[in-house]
Amino acid sequence: MTAVAALARTPWWQRMFRPLGLDTRLLLAVVALASIGLVMVASASISYAAHTYDDAFFFFKRHLIYLGLGLVFGFAVFQLPVRVWYRYSNLIVAGSLLLLLLVLIPGIGREVNGSRRWISLGILNLQVAEVAKLAAIIYIAAYLQRHQFAIKAVWHTFLRPLMFIIAMVALLLAQPDFGSAVVILGTVMGLFFLGGVRLWVFGGLLGAAVGSLALLAVSSPYRMKRLVSFLDPWSDQFNSGYQLVQSLIAFGRGEWFGVGLGNSVQKLFYLPEAHTDFVFAIFAEEMGLFGVVLVIGLLVFVVLRIFAIARLAVHRQDWFAAYAVFGIGILFAGQAFINIGVTSGLLPTKGLTLPFVSYGGSSLLISSVMIALVLRIGSEMDEAAWSARRAQDV
Repeated sequence: MTAVAALARTPWWQRMFRPLGLDTRLLLAVVALASIGLVMVASASISYAAHTYDDAFFFFKRHLIYLGLGLVFGFAVFQLPVRVWYRYSNLIVAGSLLLLLLVLIPGIGREVNGSRRWISLGILNLQVAEVAKLAAIIYIAAYLQRHQFAIKAVWHTFLRPLMFIIAMVALLLAQPDFGSAVVILGTVMGLFFLGGVRLWVFGGLLGAAVGSLALLAVSSPYRMKRLVSFLDPWSDQFNSGYQLVQSLIAFGRGEWFGVGLGNSVQKLFYLPEAHTDFVFAIFAEEMGLFGVVLVIGLLVFVVLRIFAIARLAVHRQDWFAAYAVFGIGILFAGQAFINIGVTSGLLPTKGLTLPFVSYGGSSLLISSVMIALVLRIGSEMDEAAWSARRAQDV
C-alpha cells in the first residue's frame, strides 16, 4: 500500500495530533539564544543609543523588528519544498554574485567605517555577505549531489564550483570583508571534504587556501596591524589594541557570576561595537562564567542537532539535504568560534556576529532562514519515515 493510502487510513485523531516533524529541541535552543540576544542587545546598546539617537531602546526596537521579520522569513522558507532550493541553486549563487558586484558600486553600496558591505532597502540595510554565505552552501550542496561520483574519481571535477567560490571571496575581499571570506571558504572546504574529494587534492587545496589567506593578511598593513595587536594588545592598549583590551577587561570583571544584568561598565563608551561584534564580552561581564558556559552550551547543542538532521539525510541518501545541512552546521560552528575567539583574545579581530545573539539585521534574517531550511529538511525526513512506518503497519 502506498504511503498516501496509509496516511488516508490513519485514524483522524492520530493525524490531528501527530507532530509536524519539527525538531523541537533545535527550535527551543534557537529561541533561547535569540531571547538572550534580545536582552543583551538592549543592555549593551542602551547608553550608546541614548547618547546617539536620544532613545535608549533604539537598537532593542530594531532588533525586535528583525526578530519578527526573521520569524516571517523562516516560516515562509519552512513552507518551501527542499527540491526548490536544489532546482534553483545556480540562480541563487548567480544572484548572490550580482549583489556582491552591486554593493561595490558607489551610490548603490552603503559605506560604513571604510567598508562597503550594505545595500539600503529602506528600513533594512542588507549585508550581502550574509546572502552569499547561504548561496555558497546551497550551490556547493547541489553540485556535490549532481557530481557525487565524478568528484571522487576525477580530481579536477571540483574546479568549476571552486571558480565561483573564488570569485565570491574576491568580491568579499574588495569590500573588504575578510571575516566572511574566511567563513565561506572554510565551509566550502568542509563540504568538499565530506563530498569525498581525494585527500591529496584536498590537502593541496587546503594548503593553497590557508597560504592565500595568510598572504592577504600579511600584505595588507591594516590587517597586519590587527594581527600584531592581537598577539600583544597591551603593548598599544590606547590605539590598535584598545578594543581587545576593553573586551578582556569585560571578561575579567565578569568572574564567576558576573556583575549583574545591566551593570556592565565596559558598555559605557569604553568598548566599541558593544552590541554587535563584541556583545559576548558584555554578556561575559554581566553574567560571568556561568552565563558564558550556558551560551556556549546552547551553541554547541544547536550545531549538534543540525548535524543529527544531516546524518538522518545521509541515512536516507538525500545527498543535497545532507550537504546543505552539514554546511549550515559548519558555518554556524565556525562563525560562533571566530566571534567568541575574537572577543576572548584567542583570534585576531574580525567583523563577524555571534549567531542569534549579536545585533545585526541581515545576520539574524539569514540565520533564521538557515534554521528554517534545516527544520524543513528534518520535517521532510520525518514525514518520509513516518509514512513508511504507516505503510509497513498497514
